[in-house]
Amino acid sequence: MSLQLRFDDAMLADPYPFYERLRSQDPVHWDESDKRWLLTRYADVTSVLRSPAASSNRVQVVLHFVPPEFRRIAEARAKSMISCDAPDHNRLRLLVSKAFTARAVEAMTHKIQHLVDGFLDAMQARGRMDVIADLAYPLPVTVIAEMLGVPAEDRGLFKKWSDELSILAGGGGSPAALTLDDYRRNAQSYEELTAYLSNIAAQRRTQPRDDLITALVQAEEAGDRLSEEEFYANTMLLLVAGNETTTNLIGNGTLALLQHPDQLRKLREKPSLIASAVEELLRYDSPVQMTTRVLTHDLELGGKQLRQGQMVVVMLGAANRDPEVFSAPNRLDVERADNKHLSFGLGSHFCLGAQLARLEGRIVFETLLRRMPKLRLEGPGPQRRRHFNLRGLQSLSVTF
Repeated sequence: MSLQLRFDDAMLADPYPFYERLRSQDPVHWDESDKRWLLTRYADVTSVLRSPAASSNRVQVVLHFVPPEFRRIAEARAKSMISCDAPDHNRLRLLVSKAFTARAVEAMTHKIQHLVDGFLDAMQARGRMDVIADLAYPLPVTVIAEMLGVPAEDRGLFKKWSDELSILAGGGGSPAALTLDDYRRNAQSYEELTAYLSNIAAQRRTQPRDDLITALVQAEEAGDRLSEEEFYANTMLLLVAGNETTTNLIGNGTLALLQHPDQLRKLREKPSLIASAVEELLRYDSPVQMTTRVLTHDLELGGKQLRQGQMVVVMLGAANRDPEVFSAPNRLDVERADNKHLSFGLGSHFCLGAQLARLEGRIVFETLLRRMPKLRLEGPGPQRRRHFNLRGLQSLSVTF
């Protein structure tokens, strides 16, 4: 069978058989259509994520895919910490890291529990809900909106902007697969969100608050620590990344548990397994399937020569199913020990919001199991988003 990476309905539904085939036949695979390397082994993925020869600043490599009229926006968005190397990455990350420390996140437990209960209270009398629309999306976007200091009632706008801005994170898994309409929608949302954030920033300059936007604005005002483009790019990153991973964790995780009643039963009988279950759900169906690096030096992997300037795609979802690291990798096991999954990445770019996503996941799954003992799938089945990299569901209908 072909080893070409295709982004059709079958791949969106279940990419893991393809990963397994690629990992066993050609784990360091040159993708001729997009001129990039695909890595599927855990050892190779971790090697690149740790390598000083692998840069996160990939904008110059992908710009040739971008239509000229949209390159300004692509370059501006590349000012975020996720697209920078040291020392800029360290400087930008430090500005927001205090809001995501273990202590700061733990202090949000009561607030998150209150939000989850509120969303479920609104659904209780109906006896059914769409897990995505009624819980998995509104929870994380409300939390990150509060942290940023923007009105949670604008979350409908945030969802629109987040969906459109995330197109360039690999809606089709390949930059070459993006259409002119994709770029137009992305550009429109970028301009709308920039105008929105500009108004909020102006307010914070005269009326500072205890929120992330104030912290970023004050850093900008302090001098050369944060440029205007960096302010917009990193605030957008926090808004998008602050909800994408958790939304997909809750949706994918709920579906996986409902499709594995034996594991769901274990959790009901032993709620102390919730924390390990969250790690396993992250591993089993990773909310983020891949990330990319650009080589600053030649690198040898798997007996192949990877050249300076080439793009490398590290397939996190594939590494999380590597049998060399995980026993019975295709089996969901909420009791799995020493779960060194890569769903939050690795190294200096390890996901800043990992502890927050874990906390939200733990509270959601514990509350669902406690309050909805008869939770089950309803209707024709879940609908997948047409987004390969940010792997999640469009809808998930359940009754309880």
